[in-house]
Amino acid sequence: MYVKIGLSGLPGVGKTTTLIRTIEMLEEEGYVVGGMITEEVKENNKRVGFYVLDWMTKDKKIFAHKDFDTKIRVGRYGVDISVLEEVGIRALETAMEKADIIVIDEIGKMEVESKKFVKVVREILDMDKHLIMTLHKKSRNPLLQEIRRRDDIRMLEVTPINRNLLPFKVVKLIKGEESD
Repeated sequence: MYVKIGLSGLPGVGKTTTLIRTIEMLEEEGYVVGGMITEEVKENNKRVGFYVLDWMTKDKKIFAHKDFDTKIRVGRYGVDISVLEEVGIRALETAMEKADIIVIDEIGKMEVESKKFVKVVREILDMDKHLIMTLHKKSRNPLLQEIRRRDDIRMLEVTPINRNLLPFKVVKLIKGEESD
């Protein structure tokens, strides 16, 4: 049985941190994990943009930054879709082929600006593979609404109270040791 998990929560609550801890635990169990992670770019302790990281190769590039002069803007960030597609989509396609578990962090406002990203996410949703993704909590984007409506996805909310325990729960779900 393949487990598909969506982690949602407010910005800054620790979705990515929870996901990375979960990945580390799964890798310790011998699973091959692949996919993309979105990490903050900070300057002087202030968030100024986002990297996209290929979990398997550790290749990472900045795809959104407050100083990017791009057609696509989300909040105060200019978004470079070509970087997201080059690093993120390649990471997802590699994971579709080689990983036991695919991770997608994050399906959010910036990422859904890429039609290729949306297409690959839909392909992954229909695959017989374990999947863990983080989702923007409040977005009304059609892809996010579609994901939330699916019966085969277990949605878990990340909160300051449960974020340290959640990785253990997700690992158990994937190993088939826990059901509610």
